[in-house]
Order: sequence, then structure tokens, then C-alpha cells
Amino acid sequence: MRRAFVLLMLLVTACEGSFIRPEDLGRKVEINKSYEARDTCLKHKAADGMASADPAELASSAALACQSETDRLITAANPDGDSKVTASIRHDTEFRALKYVLQARGLTATVSRD
Repeated sequence: MRRAFVLLMLLVTACEGSFIRPEDLGRKVEINKSYEARDTCLKHKAADGMASADPAELASSAALACQSETDRLITAANPDGDSKVTASIRHDTEFRALKYVLQARGLTATVSRD
């Protein structure tokens, strides 16, 4: 019986690291809030700048106008400061900005994420 208890305890403690830690949950919430804030900013800037004829130019200016939200997202999602992660988030911001510009104009063209 004692042997079974010891084996059970070893199995339970071996899995301890696989559970979600409270700090991970808090970080996930912060990342989600940052994504939402960035996307909301991009949507507003895309709709506000309808005067520009070039969607790519408008998307670039929307991404630039939402730089602080993007920086907060980078800080939340990339605590290690990995340059590849930072570049990926910035690229995603440009991509989403173009998506929102096209949506604001009523266009549904597919956009490549290259």
C-alpha cells in the first residue's frame, strides 16, 4: 500500500509543471487586452483616413498612429525581447491595418501575409 502511495505521489508531482500557473494566466489576459486595444486603434484609424487613395499608404499610417498600442502588445507578448517575435508582431500590425482599411472601403480582396 505504501509503495502504491509513493508511486501515485511521484506521478502527481511529475505533472505539476504542466499546469497553468497564475502568472501565465495574467500574462495571457494582458496579451489579449493588448491585442484588442491595438486592433481597435487600427480599426478607428482605418475608418478615419478614408481620404487617402492608396490603401497601403493608409494602412502604413494607421499602423504608425497605433505604435503605442503595438509597443504594449510587444511588451506583453515578448518579455524576452526576441527580435523575431517583435518583427512578427509589427508585420502582423501592418497586415491587420491593411485588412481594416480594405474592410472600411467595403473591399473583400484577399491579402497575402508575405
